[in-house]
Amino acid sequence: MDGTLVDTERLWWEAVEHVAAGLGRSLTEADEEDVLGRPVEHTAEMLSRATGAPFAEVAADLHREFADRVRSGVVARPGALRLLDALAADGVPTALVTASPRVIADLVVEGLGAGRFAVTVTADDTPRTKPAPDPYLAACRALGVEPASCVAVEDTRTGVSSAEAAGCAVLAVPSLAPIAAAPGRTVRESLEDVTPAGLRDMITTREAPESSDRPEASDLRDSSDPRELRVMSWNLWYGGTKVRHHREKQLKIILESGVDVVGLQETYGTAARELADALGWEYHQAGENLGVISRFPITGRLGAADPGFYGGTGVRVTLGPDQDVVLWSAHLDYTPYGPYEASFDGLAGPELAAHESVRLGQLREILAAMAPDLAARDTTPVLLVGDFNAPSHLDRDDSEWPVTRAAEEAGLRDSYREAHPDPVRSPGHTWSPVHTDHEDGSGRPEPQDRIDYVLYAGAGLQVLDSRTLVTGTPRTWPDVEDNDWPSDHAAVITTFSLGRAVGSD
Repeated sequence: MDGTLVDTERLWWEAVEHVAAGLGRSLTEADEEDVLGRPVEHTAEMLSRATGAPFAEVAADLHREFADRVRSGVVARPGALRLLDALAADGVPTALVTASPRVIADLVVEGLGAGRFAVTVTADDTPRTKPAPDPYLAACRALGVEPASCVAVEDTRTGVSSAEAAGCAVLAVPSLAPIAAAPGRTVRESLEDVTPAGLRDMITTREAPESSDRPEASDLRDSSDPRELRVMSWNLWYGGTKVRHHREKQLKIILESGVDVVGLQETYGTAARELADALGWEYHQAGENLGVISRFPITGRLGAADPGFYGGTGVRVTLGPDQDVVLWSAHLDYTPYGPYEASFDGLAGPELAAHESVRLGQLREILAAMAPDLAARDTTPVLLVGDFNAPSHLDRDDSEWPVTRAAEEAGLRDSYREAHPDPVRSPGHTWSPVHTDHEDGSGRPEPQDRIDYVLYAGAGLQVLDSRTLVTGTPRTWPDVEDNDWPSDHAAVITTFSLGRAVGSD
């Protein structure tokens, strides 16, 4: 989008330049890799490190400065609208893939005409953004096509790296920084002479994987590192039923996030089966509240068939020959809720810890059921994901917060906090994207906390990346029925690399 379809790459550079100058720093050519084609958060972190300014303030200033420039009017790049119109006339669907946030992308798309794009993928929509392949893989999934059948049109080295890692042919039209030609990459000065026929000529013949009637995430994953596992924990919130068209929205989110296995809570009895059936995946449903869906075969079911509304359930997932993982999904009771007692009732550390006894007991029961799996974790890695309804002792020092501490003592590590050690810079809040004020009508701010987790144990897993996920800009309770995000929790997604002999002797 930026610098390719519309002349916003220069606006972005000017916005960053303005914010940096206010912090006493001048941008140079050496800063291009941290500015051009990068999401706001990446550039904000760079400036924060360089100047000592608070990350959140820098990010907010960048958002504001760039949005102000975009609202004042963007100019389409030469040939861009003509090429989009020619593609539409030829019946070729197009996807907009950008490292800009959704709020900026929507402003630009509105200006260009929303009907020009079948799909839009922004920095808010995938676990990783450019230069990772995730955004282009998500766009291919949404279009229902193979990356090898697509041409990505890019203007930055960061974007080119993302598209090529996904397996797309690339047409590079540099905006500010030069891009060298390379095998599978065509470089042009502008889009003025580019035609649909010319784009077709850029598609090289590639050996495609076996296909089915419905493309699956497994078909479109980054083949450069097949030894990765992407795990999601997601509380669906009454199965998603508070939001219209919730099932379609859930499916879109799962596909575009590129996850392999999802531990579900609040499944409302049927969500695991219905999601798995629509995806062509396998599923395990335990009672009315807990489930797991997986694009890999589920070869074992662990724990009670019906653990009750609160509790845990587990599965063994076979990833390949001699390569298994065990995943448990858990949901713990929400009453009494510690952050309310700390914020509203003024309880101190010992009282807060004592009031965690119900959740602590539930977790210990789950850990006891997991004991055989944890004992074998160095041959078969173990994951525990879920909604604990309890903050982490790694995030807050106002109490012992014994629930997450008990999981740690059992040998489970917190993947999100491992990827983001600083809870101030990266709080990772999962409660709540739709509750900013307490729902009792008092106007009191709702405590925001990290209460959903992807924990793991075993030598066969290494954290590559972990993030929380909320798509769109959710409206707050009770005006939630048209939200793109069909839950009151953020999801947690962790990408692991897999050891060489997971599950073998």
